[in-house]
Amino acid sequence: MVNYPRGIFSSIEHSISHQNKIIFSDRGMTLEQQINESNEYYLNHNIAVIHKKPTPIQIVKVDYPRRSRAVIKEAYFRQASTTDYNGVYRGYYLDFEAKETKNRKSFPLKNFHEHQIIHLQKCLEQKGICFAIIRFVTLNRYFITPASYLIRMWYSNSKKSLSLIDIINNSYEIKSGYNPTLSYLDGVDKFIIDRI
Repeated sequence: MVNYPRGIFSSIEHSISHQNKIIFSDRGMTLEQQINESNEYYLNHNIAVIHKKPTPIQIVKVDYPRRSRAVIKEAYFRQASTTDYNGVYRGYYLDFEAKETKNRKSFPLKNFHEHQIIHLQKCLEQKGICFAIIRFVTLNRYFITPASYLIRMWYSNSKKSLSLIDIINNSYEIKSGYNPTLSYLDGVDKFIIDRI
């Protein structure tokens, strides 16, 4: 038993009430937060070394109300960024983008920029494992979609978006969980098996 200012709280009652709770491991998290937590887990357990790439910016104006409270007031992107993440897993170079959509039935290809598609293409030419993690927010579904498929669809004049069925048929579905938050390397293992 634990004594609190407004009464007594039984540890048995506490454990019973927790057993009935529904746990939503990814509620309120963005896809990037889930990937960043997963990457930290993979790094801490010596599974993989994967990091989010910093976006190169040029700071133009900074306000210094106090020395410890500097605020960037104006900044510009130095150059177009490539993809969100890269790293090494089981001796393979990984390069990938993270995208979310609130659409229930399709993923708009305009969510990718041409420089990202070109970058993925160049990494594939160097035998990297390249893909996008696509999250359908309202459906709470996650897919690892191969860059080769995305590139082909990007350059197809007939496609403005990928239907959920297209993505299901051309991707690996992954689940969110606890440790790691998003076990996307399970999908990468399938890429590796397909390569062998």
